[in-house]
Amino acid sequence: MVRYQLYINNEWVDPASGNWFDSLDPFSGEVWAQVPQANATDADRAVQAAAAAFSGTWSELSASARGMMLHKLGTLIERDAKRLAEVESRDNGKLMSEVLGQVKYMAKYFYYYGGLADKIQGSVVPIDKPGVFNMVCYEPMGVVVSITPWNSSLLLTAWKLATALCAGNTVVCKPSEFTSVSLYELAKLVNEAGFPPGVVNVVSGYGKEIGEPLIRHPKVARIAFTGGDEAGKRVYAIAAENLKRVSLELGGKSPNIIFDDADLDKAANGVITGIFSAGGQTCMAGSRLLVQESIHDEFVDRLLKITRAAKIGNPANTDTQIGPVATRPQFEKVMRYIDIAKKEGARCLTGGKSREGDGYGAGQFVEPTIFVDVDNSMRIAQEEVFGPVLSVIKFKDEQDAIRIGNDIRFGLAAGVWTKSLHRAMLLSAKLRAGTVWINNYRSTSYATPFGGFKDSGLGREGGVEAVREYMEAKSVWISTELEMPNPFIRRY
Repeated sequence: MVRYQLYINNEWVDPASGNWFDSLDPFSGEVWAQVPQANATDADRAVQAAAAAFSGTWSELSASARGMMLHKLGTLIERDAKRLAEVESRDNGKLMSEVLGQVKYMAKYFYYYGGLADKIQGSVVPIDKPGVFNMVCYEPMGVVVSITPWNSSLLLTAWKLATALCAGNTVVCKPSEFTSVSLYELAKLVNEAGFPPGVVNVVSGYGKEIGEPLIRHPKVARIAFTGGDEAGKRVYAIAAENLKRVSLELGGKSPNIIFDDADLDKAANGVITGIFSAGGQTCMAGSRLLVQESIHDEFVDRLLKITRAAKIGNPANTDTQIGPVATRPQFEKVMRYIDIAKKEGARCLTGGKSREGDGYGAGQFVEPTIFVDVDNSMRIAQEEVFGPVLSVIKFKDEQDAIRIGNDIRFGLAAGVWTKSLHRAMLLSAKLRAGTVWINNYRSTSYATPFGGFKDSGLGREGGVEAVREYMEAKSVWISTELEMPNPFIRRY
Protein backbone atom coordinates (compact mmCIF):
# COMPACT_ATOMS: atom_id res chain seq x y z
CA MET A 1 0.00 0.00 0.00
CA VAL A 2 1.44 3.36 -1.08
CA ARG A 3 0.09 6.71 0.11
CA TYR A 4 0.84 9.59 -2.25
CA GLN A 5 1.04 13.33 -1.64
CA LEU A 6 0.25 16.30 -3.86
CA TYR A 7 3.12 17.63 -5.97
CA ILE A 8 3.12 21.44 -5.70
CA ASN A 9 6.05 23.79 -6.25
CA ASN A 10 8.47 20.82 -6.41
CA GLU A 11 7.39 19.68 -2.96
CA TRP A 12 5.35 16.70 -1.79
CA VAL A 13 2.60 18.03 0.45
CA ASP A 14 -0.49 16.67 2.20
CA PRO A 15 -3.91 17.77 0.94
CA ALA A 16 -5.53 20.63 2.85
CA SER A 17 -8.51 18.38 3.58
CA GLY A 18 -6.35 15.80 5.32
CA ASN A 19 -8.19 13.15 3.32
CA TRP A 20 -7.07 10.40 0.95
CA PHE A 21 -9.16 8.03 -1.16
CA ASP A 22 -8.50 4.51 -2.38
CA SER A 23 -7.26 3.52 -5.83
CA LEU A 24 -8.59 0.12 -6.88
CA ASP A 25 -6.91 -2.46 -9.10
CA PRO A 26 -9.53 -3.10 -11.85
CA PHE A 27 -8.47 -6.73 -12.16
CA SER A 28 -8.37 -7.80 -8.52
CA GLY A 29 -10.72 -5.17 -7.14
CA GLU A 30 -8.28 -4.61 -4.29
CA VAL A 31 -7.08 -1.30 -2.89
CA TRP A 32 -3.43 -0.87 -3.80
CA ALA A 33 -2.74 2.85 -3.31
CA GLN A 34 -4.15 5.91 -1.58
CA VAL A 35 -4.46 9.20 -3.41
CA PRO A 36 -4.74 12.70 -1.88
CA GLN A 37 -8.19 14.29 -2.03
CA ALA A 38 -7.45 17.88 -2.94
CA ASN A 39 -9.85 20.82 -2.69
CA ALA A 40 -10.05 24.51 -3.59
CA THR A 41 -7.28 25.41 -1.14
CA ASP A 42 -4.92 23.01 -2.90
CA ALA A 43 -6.07 24.33 -6.29
CA ASP A 44 -5.08 27.82 -5.23
CA ARG A 45 -1.71 26.64 -3.90
CA ALA A 46 -0.92 24.87 -7.17
CA VAL A 47 -2.04 27.74 -9.40
CA GLN A 48 -0.20 30.32 -7.33
CA ALA A 49 2.98 28.25 -7.61
CA ALA A 50 2.53 27.90 -11.37
CA ALA A 51 1.82 31.64 -11.75
CA ALA A 52 4.94 32.56 -9.76
CA ALA A 53 7.07 30.24 -11.89
CA PHE A 54 5.60 31.68 -15.08
CA SER A 55 6.47 35.24 -14.15
CA GLY A 56 9.82 34.26 -12.65
CA THR A 57 12.26 31.40 -13.11
CA TRP A 58 10.58 29.69 -16.08
CA SER A 59 10.21 32.85 -18.19
CA GLU A 60 13.84 33.74 -17.48
CA LEU A 61 15.04 30.59 -19.23
CA SER A 62 15.75 30.65 -22.94
CA ALA A 63 13.57 28.59 -25.24
CA SER A 64 16.57 26.34 -25.90
CA ALA A 65 17.02 25.70 -22.17
CA ARG A 66 13.34 24.81 -21.83
CA GLY A 67 13.68 22.45 -24.76
CA MET A 68 16.65 20.70 -23.17
CA MET A 69 14.61 20.07 -20.02
CA LEU A 70 11.81 18.55 -22.08
CA HIS A 71 14.34 16.30 -23.80
CA LYS A 72 15.78 15.28 -20.43
CA LEU A 73 12.30 14.35 -19.21
CA GLY A 74 11.85 12.23 -22.32
CA THR A 75 15.04 10.27 -21.57
CA LEU A 76 13.88 9.65 -17.98
CA ILE A 77 10.51 8.40 -19.22
CA GLU A 78 12.28 5.98 -21.55
CA ARG A 79 14.51 4.84 -18.71
CA ASP A 80 11.57 4.16 -16.39
CA ALA A 81 9.03 3.12 -19.03
CA LYS A 82 8.47 -0.33 -17.57
CA ARG A 83 7.82 0.97 -14.07
CA LEU A 84 5.46 3.70 -15.32
CA ALA A 85 3.60 1.17 -17.46
CA GLU A 86 3.23 -1.26 -14.55
CA VAL A 87 1.73 1.49 -12.41
CA GLU A 88 -0.71 2.67 -15.08
CA SER A 89 -1.72 -0.86 -16.05
CA ARG A 90 -2.49 -1.66 -12.43
CA ASP A 91 -4.43 1.58 -12.08
CA ASN A 92 -6.63 1.34 -15.21
CA GLY A 93 -6.54 -2.35 -16.19
CA LYS A 94 -5.15 -1.89 -19.69
CA LEU A 95 -2.90 -4.59 -21.09
CA MET A 96 0.65 -4.24 -19.82
CA SER A 97 1.96 -4.78 -23.36
CA GLU A 98 -0.17 -1.94 -24.72
CA VAL A 99 0.61 0.51 -21.92
CA LEU A 100 4.34 -0.18 -22.19
CA GLY A 101 4.22 0.68 -25.89
CA GLN A 102 2.29 3.86 -25.10
CA VAL A 103 4.76 4.99 -22.45
CA LYS A 104 7.78 4.36 -24.64
CA TYR A 105 6.16 6.32 -27.45
CA MET A 106 5.09 9.04 -25.03
CA ALA A 107 8.77 9.93 -24.54
CA LYS A 108 8.90 10.98 -28.18
CA TYR A 109 6.38 13.77 -27.51
CA PHE A 110 8.89 15.35 -25.15
CA TYR A 111 11.69 14.89 -27.67
CA TYR A 112 9.61 16.44 -30.45
CA TYR A 113 8.41 19.44 -28.48
CA GLY A 114 11.79 19.82 -26.81
CA GLY A 115 13.29 20.23 -30.27
CA LEU A 116 10.52 22.59 -31.34
CA ALA A 117 10.78 24.92 -28.33
CA ASP A 118 13.37 27.26 -29.87
CA LYS A 119 11.92 27.11 -33.36
CA ILE A 120 8.62 28.87 -32.75
CA GLN A 121 9.14 31.92 -34.90
CA GLY A 122 7.12 35.02 -35.50
CA SER A 123 7.01 36.95 -38.74
CA VAL A 124 7.68 40.33 -40.28
CA VAL A 125 4.62 41.59 -42.13
CA PRO A 126 5.06 43.57 -45.37
CA ILE A 127 2.65 46.14 -44.01
CA ASP A 128 0.66 48.50 -46.23
CA LYS A 129 1.33 51.60 -44.06
CA PRO A 130 4.25 54.00 -44.69
CA GLY A 131 6.67 54.85 -41.92
CA VAL A 132 6.06 51.81 -39.74
CA PHE A 133 7.54 48.35 -39.24
CA ASN A 134 5.26 45.50 -38.15
CA MET A 135 6.11 42.12 -36.65
CA VAL A 136 4.00 39.35 -35.15
CA CYS A 137 5.31 37.59 -32.04
CA TYR A 138 3.97 34.52 -30.21
CA GLU A 139 3.99 34.49 -26.43
CA PRO A 140 2.93 31.86 -23.87
CA MET A 141 -0.46 32.31 -22.24
CA GLY A 142 0.46 31.63 -18.61
CA VAL A 143 -0.92 28.91 -16.34
CA VAL A 144 -2.44 25.92 -18.12
CA VAL A 145 -4.68 23.38 -16.38
CA SER A 146 -4.54 19.87 -17.84
CA ILE A 147 -7.47 17.57 -17.02
CA THR A 148 -7.24 13.97 -18.22
CA PRO A 149 -9.44 10.83 -18.09
CA TRP A 150 -8.79 7.34 -16.75
CA ASN A 151 -8.21 5.42 -19.97
CA SER A 152 -4.71 6.71 -20.91
CA SER A 153 -3.64 9.03 -18.13
CA LEU A 154 0.06 9.26 -18.96
CA LEU A 155 -0.14 9.54 -22.74
CA LEU A 156 -2.99 12.06 -22.77
CA THR A 157 -1.17 14.15 -20.18
CA ALA A 158 1.95 14.09 -22.34
CA TRP A 159 -0.03 15.45 -25.29
CA LYS A 160 -0.87 18.51 -23.20
CA LEU A 161 2.13 18.85 -20.92
CA ALA A 162 4.83 18.66 -23.59
CA THR A 163 3.03 21.16 -25.81
CA ALA A 164 2.26 23.65 -23.05
CA LEU A 165 5.84 23.60 -21.72
CA CYS A 166 7.25 23.89 -25.23
CA ALA A 167 5.25 27.11 -25.65
CA GLY A 168 6.61 28.47 -22.35
CA ASN A 169 3.58 27.98 -20.12
CA THR A 170 3.44 26.44 -16.66
CA VAL A 171 1.04 23.60 -15.87
CA VAL A 172 -1.22 22.18 -13.18
CA CYS A 173 -2.16 18.56 -13.98
CA LYS A 174 -5.38 17.06 -12.63
CA PRO A 175 -5.73 13.34 -13.48
CA SER A 176 -8.90 11.29 -13.15
CA GLU A 177 -9.70 10.30 -9.58
CA PHE A 178 -9.70 6.68 -10.82
CA THR A 179 -6.14 6.78 -12.22
CA SER A 180 -4.00 9.35 -10.44
CA VAL A 181 -1.03 7.26 -9.37
CA SER A 182 0.88 7.25 -12.66
CA LEU A 183 0.97 11.06 -12.78
CA TYR A 184 2.52 11.21 -9.32
CA GLU A 185 5.17 8.80 -10.56
CA LEU A 186 5.69 11.05 -13.59
CA ALA A 187 6.05 14.04 -11.24
CA LYS A 188 9.07 12.33 -9.67
CA LEU A 189 10.74 12.36 -13.08
CA VAL A 190 9.77 16.01 -13.65
CA ASN A 191 11.61 16.81 -10.44
CA GLU A 192 14.61 14.74 -11.45
CA ALA A 193 14.76 16.45 -14.84
CA GLY A 194 15.40 19.77 -13.07
CA PHE A 195 12.28 21.77 -13.86
CA PRO A 196 12.11 24.86 -11.63
CA PRO A 197 9.62 24.91 -8.74
CA GLY A 198 6.04 25.50 -9.81
CA VAL A 199 6.49 24.75 -13.51
CA VAL A 200 4.67 21.40 -13.24
CA ASN A 201 2.23 20.59 -10.44
CA VAL A 202 0.01 17.53 -9.90
CA VAL A 203 -3.15 17.55 -7.80
CA SER A 204 -5.81 14.84 -7.55
CA GLY A 205 -9.39 14.59 -6.44
CA TYR A 206 -12.98 14.95 -7.57
CA GLY A 207 -14.32 17.30 -10.20
CA LYS A 208 -16.45 19.49 -7.95
CA GLU A 209 -13.80 19.74 -5.23
CA ILE A 210 -10.64 20.38 -7.27
CA GLY A 211 -11.48 20.39 -11.00
CA GLU A 212 -13.93 23.27 -10.96
CA PRO A 213 -11.82 25.49 -8.64
CA LEU A 214 -8.90 25.02 -11.02
CA ILE A 215 -10.99 26.01 -14.03
CA ARG A 216 -12.43 29.04 -12.24
CA HIS A 217 -9.14 30.29 -10.79
CA PRO A 218 -8.47 33.85 -12.01
CA LYS A 219 -4.80 33.13 -12.67
CA VAL A 220 -5.49 30.21 -15.01
CA ALA A 221 -5.29 31.22 -18.67
CA ARG A 222 -6.10 27.99 -20.47
CA ILE A 223 -7.82 24.65 -19.92
CA ALA A 224 -6.81 21.49 -21.82
CA PHE A 225 -9.41 18.78 -21.24
CA THR A 226 -9.90 15.22 -22.47
CA GLY A 227 -12.99 13.29 -21.42
CA GLY A 228 -16.66 12.71 -22.10
CA ASP A 229 -18.71 15.22 -24.06
CA GLU A 230 -21.06 16.07 -21.19
CA ALA A 231 -18.17 16.80 -18.85
CA GLY A 232 -16.52 18.76 -21.67
CA LYS A 233 -19.57 20.98 -22.04
CA ARG A 234 -19.46 21.65 -18.30
CA VAL A 235 -15.78 22.60 -18.51
CA TYR A 236 -16.49 24.87 -21.49
CA ALA A 237 -19.35 26.62 -19.69
CA ILE A 238 -17.31 27.28 -16.54
CA ALA A 239 -14.29 28.50 -18.52
CA ALA A 240 -16.52 30.83 -20.54
CA GLU A 241 -17.46 32.71 -17.37
CA ASN A 242 -14.02 34.33 -17.49
CA LEU A 243 -13.30 33.93 -21.24
CA LYS A 244 -10.55 31.38 -20.69
CA ARG A 245 -9.06 29.59 -23.68
CA VAL A 246 -10.17 25.97 -23.92
CA SER A 247 -9.31 22.85 -25.90
CA LEU A 248 -11.62 19.86 -25.61
CA GLU A 249 -10.89 16.35 -26.87
CA LEU A 250 -14.16 14.58 -26.29
CA GLY A 251 -16.09 11.52 -27.35
CA GLY A 252 -16.52 9.67 -30.60
CA LYS A 253 -18.66 7.11 -32.35
CA SER A 254 -16.30 6.60 -35.24
CA PRO A 255 -17.29 4.74 -38.43
CA ASN A 256 -14.92 2.07 -39.72
CA ILE A 257 -16.02 1.57 -43.35
CA ILE A 258 -15.31 -1.63 -45.32
CA PHE A 259 -15.80 -1.60 -49.09
CA ASP A 260 -16.16 -4.73 -51.20
CA ASP A 261 -12.76 -4.19 -52.87
CA ALA A 262 -10.83 -4.07 -49.58
CA ASP A 263 -8.23 -6.60 -48.49
CA LEU A 264 -10.61 -8.34 -46.11
CA ASP A 265 -7.95 -10.03 -43.97
CA LYS A 266 -6.19 -6.73 -43.29
CA ALA A 267 -9.50 -4.97 -42.81
CA ALA A 268 -10.66 -7.56 -40.27
CA ASN A 269 -7.48 -7.09 -38.25
CA GLY A 270 -7.93 -3.33 -38.48
CA VAL A 271 -11.51 -3.54 -37.24
CA ILE A 272 -10.50 -5.71 -34.27
CA THR A 273 -7.69 -3.29 -33.43
CA GLY A 274 -10.04 -0.36 -33.79
CA ILE A 275 -12.66 -1.59 -31.35
CA PHE A 276 -11.16 -4.20 -29.01
CA SER A 277 -7.73 -2.71 -28.33
CA ALA A 278 -7.84 -1.10 -24.89
CA GLY A 279 -11.12 -2.95 -24.41
CA GLY A 280 -12.88 -0.34 -26.53
CA GLN A 281 -12.08 2.27 -23.87
CA THR A 282 -10.69 4.87 -26.21
CA CYS A 283 -12.25 7.96 -27.74
CA MET A 284 -11.13 6.97 -31.24
CA ALA A 285 -12.61 3.46 -31.10
CA GLY A 286 -14.13 2.31 -34.38
CA SER A 287 -17.36 1.36 -32.65
CA ARG A 288 -19.59 1.63 -35.75
CA LEU A 289 -18.61 -0.88 -38.43
CA LEU A 290 -20.08 -0.03 -41.83
CA VAL A 291 -19.85 -3.01 -44.21
CA GLN A 292 -20.90 -3.01 -47.87
CA GLU A 293 -23.90 -5.29 -48.37
CA SER A 294 -22.21 -7.62 -50.88
CA ILE A 295 -19.54 -8.73 -48.38
CA HIS A 296 -21.42 -8.30 -45.10
CA ASP A 297 -21.88 -11.95 -44.12
CA GLU A 298 -18.44 -13.06 -45.23
CA PHE A 299 -16.72 -10.22 -43.41
CA VAL A 300 -18.68 -10.69 -40.19
CA ASP A 301 -17.68 -14.39 -40.21
CA ARG A 302 -14.02 -13.35 -40.32
CA LEU A 303 -14.54 -11.05 -37.34
CA LEU A 304 -16.29 -13.73 -35.34
CA LYS A 305 -13.42 -16.18 -35.76
CA ILE A 306 -10.89 -13.65 -34.49
CA THR A 307 -13.08 -12.35 -31.69
CA ARG A 308 -14.07 -15.74 -30.29
CA ALA A 309 -10.42 -16.74 -30.05
CA ALA A 310 -9.44 -13.66 -28.02
CA LYS A 311 -7.73 -14.38 -24.69
CA ILE A 312 -9.50 -12.62 -21.80
CA GLY A 313 -7.81 -12.26 -18.43
CA ASN A 314 -5.18 -10.62 -16.25
CA PRO A 315 -3.77 -7.55 -18.07
CA ALA A 316 -0.33 -8.24 -16.60
CA ASN A 317 -0.04 -11.51 -18.56
CA THR A 318 1.71 -11.21 -21.90
CA ASP A 319 -0.78 -13.47 -23.71
CA THR A 320 -3.88 -11.55 -22.57
CA GLN A 321 -5.71 -9.74 -25.38
CA ILE A 322 -8.75 -8.36 -23.53
CA GLY A 323 -8.42 -6.91 -20.04
CA PRO A 324 -11.01 -5.68 -17.52
CA VAL A 325 -13.09 -2.54 -17.81
CA ALA A 326 -11.23 0.17 -15.91
CA THR A 327 -13.87 1.12 -13.36
CA ARG A 328 -16.94 -0.48 -11.82
CA PRO A 329 -19.28 2.36 -12.95
CA GLN A 330 -18.00 2.00 -16.51
CA PHE A 331 -18.44 -1.78 -16.40
CA GLU A 332 -22.07 -1.32 -15.34
CA LYS A 333 -22.61 1.26 -18.08
CA VAL A 334 -21.31 -1.10 -20.79
CA MET A 335 -23.56 -3.90 -19.56
CA ARG A 336 -26.56 -1.54 -19.64
CA TYR A 337 -25.82 -0.63 -23.26
CA ILE A 338 -25.68 -4.30 -24.20
CA ASP A 339 -29.16 -4.72 -22.75
CA ILE A 340 -30.35 -1.59 -24.57
CA ALA A 341 -29.04 -2.93 -27.88
CA LYS A 342 -30.87 -6.22 -27.44
CA LYS A 343 -34.13 -4.43 -26.60
CA GLU A 344 -33.73 -2.21 -29.67
CA GLY A 345 -33.61 -5.29 -31.90
CA ALA A 346 -29.89 -5.60 -32.56
CA ARG A 347 -28.74 -9.22 -32.76
CA CYS A 348 -25.77 -10.28 -30.62
CA LEU A 349 -23.58 -12.79 -32.47
CA THR A 350 -20.86 -13.13 -29.87
CA GLY A 351 -20.12 -11.83 -26.40
CA GLY A 352 -22.76 -9.80 -24.66
CA LYS A 353 -21.92 -11.21 -21.23
CA SER A 354 -19.58 -10.53 -18.33
CA ARG A 355 -16.86 -12.91 -17.17
CA GLU A 356 -16.53 -13.96 -13.54
CA GLY A 357 -14.87 -16.74 -11.56
CA ASP A 358 -11.34 -18.10 -11.46
CA GLY A 359 -8.94 -16.05 -13.55
CA TYR A 360 -11.24 -13.03 -13.74
CA GLY A 361 -10.47 -11.34 -10.44
CA ALA A 362 -13.26 -8.98 -9.38
CA GLY A 363 -15.31 -9.91 -12.46
CA GLN A 364 -15.01 -6.53 -14.14
CA PHE A 365 -14.78 -8.14 -17.58
CA VAL A 366 -17.05 -7.71 -20.61
CA GLU A 367 -16.70 -10.24 -23.40
CA PRO A 368 -15.85 -8.67 -26.77
CA THR A 369 -19.29 -8.17 -28.26
CA ILE A 370 -20.54 -7.91 -31.86
CA PHE A 371 -24.05 -6.78 -32.79
CA VAL A 372 -25.52 -7.07 -36.29
CA ASP A 373 -28.87 -5.89 -37.71
CA VAL A 374 -28.03 -2.48 -36.29
CA ASP A 375 -29.78 0.59 -37.65
CA ASN A 376 -27.84 3.81 -37.39
CA SER A 377 -30.72 5.44 -35.49
CA MET A 378 -30.38 2.99 -32.58
CA ARG A 379 -28.86 4.20 -29.33
CA ILE A 380 -26.14 1.56 -29.64
CA ALA A 381 -25.09 3.31 -32.87
CA GLN A 382 -25.53 6.90 -31.72
CA GLU A 383 -24.19 6.93 -28.16
CA GLU A 384 -20.66 6.30 -26.95
CA VAL A 385 -20.47 3.00 -25.06
CA PHE A 386 -16.74 3.16 -24.32
CA GLY A 387 -16.32 -0.59 -24.08
CA PRO A 388 -15.68 -3.69 -26.23
CA VAL A 389 -18.95 -3.44 -28.16
CA LEU A 390 -19.13 -3.29 -31.97
CA SER A 391 -22.24 -2.28 -33.94
CA VAL A 392 -22.33 -3.59 -37.54
CA ILE A 393 -24.32 -1.58 -40.09
CA LYS A 394 -24.85 -2.42 -43.77
CA PHE A 395 -24.46 0.15 -46.55
CA LYS A 396 -25.11 0.10 -50.30
CA ASP A 397 -22.59 2.36 -52.01
CA GLU A 398 -20.19 5.27 -51.46
CA GLN A 399 -22.89 7.89 -50.95
CA ASP A 400 -24.72 5.64 -48.51
CA ALA A 401 -21.51 5.09 -46.54
CA ILE A 402 -20.89 8.83 -46.39
CA ARG A 403 -24.46 9.51 -45.28
CA ILE A 404 -24.36 6.93 -42.48
CA GLY A 405 -20.81 7.83 -41.47
CA ASN A 406 -21.76 11.49 -40.99
CA ASP A 407 -25.17 10.81 -39.42
CA ILE A 408 -23.87 11.24 -35.90
CA ARG A 409 -23.27 14.17 -33.56
CA PHE A 410 -19.63 13.18 -33.13
CA GLY A 411 -16.80 13.68 -35.60
CA LEU A 412 -13.56 12.47 -34.05
CA ALA A 413 -12.28 9.84 -36.46
CA ALA A 414 -13.14 7.43 -39.28
CA GLY A 415 -11.55 4.50 -41.08
CA VAL A 416 -11.89 3.53 -44.76
CA TRP A 417 -10.79 0.19 -46.22
CA THR A 418 -10.53 0.07 -50.02
CA LYS A 419 -8.07 -0.49 -52.86
CA SER A 420 -9.67 2.32 -54.86
CA LEU A 421 -7.83 5.64 -54.88
CA HIS A 422 -11.07 7.29 -55.94
CA ARG A 423 -12.92 5.94 -52.92
CA ALA A 424 -10.07 6.81 -50.58
CA MET A 425 -9.97 10.42 -51.77
CA LEU A 426 -13.74 10.81 -51.88
CA LEU A 427 -14.36 9.43 -48.40
CA SER A 428 -11.48 11.33 -46.81
CA ALA A 429 -12.91 14.55 -48.23
CA LYS A 430 -16.56 13.93 -47.39
CA LEU A 431 -16.38 12.38 -43.91
CA ARG A 432 -16.80 14.99 -41.20
CA ALA A 433 -14.06 13.79 -38.87
CA GLY A 434 -10.81 15.23 -37.53
CA THR A 435 -8.85 12.11 -38.51
CA VAL A 436 -9.49 9.74 -41.42
CA TRP A 437 -7.44 6.55 -41.66
CA ILE A 438 -7.19 4.80 -45.02
CA ASN A 439 -6.40 1.08 -44.76
CA ASN A 440 -5.22 1.45 -41.16
CA TYR A 441 -6.73 2.45 -37.84
CA ARG A 442 -5.62 4.12 -34.56
CA SER A 443 -2.35 5.55 -35.92
CA THR A 444 -1.32 8.71 -34.06
CA SER A 445 1.85 10.81 -33.96
CA TYR A 446 3.33 13.75 -32.11
CA ALA A 447 3.98 15.34 -35.52
CA THR A 448 0.39 15.69 -36.71
CA PRO A 449 -2.75 17.24 -35.19
CA PHE A 450 -5.47 15.17 -33.54
CA GLY A 451 -8.94 16.38 -32.60
CA GLY A 452 -12.56 16.32 -33.64
CA PHE A 453 -15.40 17.99 -35.48
CA LYS A 454 -18.86 18.64 -34.02
CA ASP A 455 -19.44 17.30 -30.49
CA SER A 456 -16.04 15.62 -30.48
CA GLY A 457 -14.40 18.79 -29.28
CA LEU A 458 -12.49 21.98 -29.92
CA GLY A 459 -8.88 22.50 -30.92
CA ARG A 460 -6.11 20.08 -31.82
CA GLU A 461 -3.32 18.26 -30.02
CA GLY A 462 -0.08 17.26 -31.73
CA GLY A 463 2.10 18.84 -34.37
CA VAL A 464 3.17 22.44 -34.78
CA GLU A 465 -0.48 23.52 -34.89
CA ALA A 466 -1.01 22.55 -31.27
CA VAL A 467 1.75 24.86 -29.99
CA ARG A 468 -0.02 27.88 -31.46
CA GLU A 469 -3.07 26.97 -29.37
CA TYR A 470 -0.98 27.47 -26.23
CA MET A 471 0.27 30.91 -27.29
CA GLU A 472 -1.05 34.42 -27.87
CA ALA A 473 -0.26 36.32 -31.08
CA LYS A 474 1.01 39.86 -30.53
CA SER A 475 1.26 42.48 -33.27
CA VAL A 476 4.07 45.01 -32.71
CA TRP A 477 4.17 48.34 -34.64
CA ILE A 478 7.43 50.33 -34.69
CA SER A 479 7.62 53.78 -36.22
CA THR A 480 10.44 54.28 -38.73
CA GLU A 481 9.76 57.99 -39.37
CA LEU A 482 12.14 60.60 -37.98
CA GLU A 483 9.35 63.09 -37.36
CA MET A 484 5.94 62.56 -35.82
CA PRO A 485 3.12 62.82 -38.35
CA ASN A 486 0.26 65.31 -38.01
CA PRO A 487 -1.85 63.90 -35.11
CA PHE A 488 -5.09 65.07 -36.75
CA ILE A 489 -4.54 63.02 -39.85
CA ARG A 490 -5.29 59.31 -39.38
CA ARG A 491 -3.71 57.01 -41.90
CA TYR A 492 -5.82 53.91 -42.45
